[in-house]
Amino acid sequence: MRWIPLLIILILSFLNGAYILDNIKEFYNRRIALVSLFYMTFLGVILFTPLSFDGTNIYIMPAGIGRVNLYHINYDLGFLENIVLTVPLGFLIKQAFSNLSLGSMIPIGFITGTGIETMQYYLSHVYFINRTSDISDVVANGIGIVIGAVLLLMYQYTYERQLSNRLVIN
Repeated sequence: MRWIPLLIILILSFLNGAYILDNIKEFYNRRIALVSLFYMTFLGVILFTPLSFDGTNIYIMPAGIGRVNLYHINYDLGFLENIVLTVPLGFLIKQAFSNLSLGSMIPIGFITGTGIETMQYYLSHVYFINRTSDISDVVANGIGIVIGAVLLLMYQYTYERQLSNRLVIN
């Protein structure tokens, strides 16, 4: 029963991968879609299954309902790991919804972080995946998503400048 979330994630990833390979013909777009799918699959496995990654090793969490921390923010290595883990997610969200302002990415980041932690709490109690729901993770996820959005804007600005410089030179 503990492995049902992993099974669901892998089935959805396989189906999405088959869709991408069958329907996206342009190499660049296919590559971006497959890399994004790989990242989202990795993120889902790390967040919503009993598998855990401590930076050097992957291990299986013992069965349990986890714990909840709603009051104390821990600024430790785990905080930085959560920021780094969600930077690509902010990049993808901003790319998918390019009309969103940077200011609107802040609440979206925190809502996404809250959703992740709520899902971990729910799955821990239903499937005993033993995940901790932590306010530190919500804050770190929100920061990571905003950083990802900023990086996409910086990339787009730099790319557009290089493109306009090439047009002016030619």
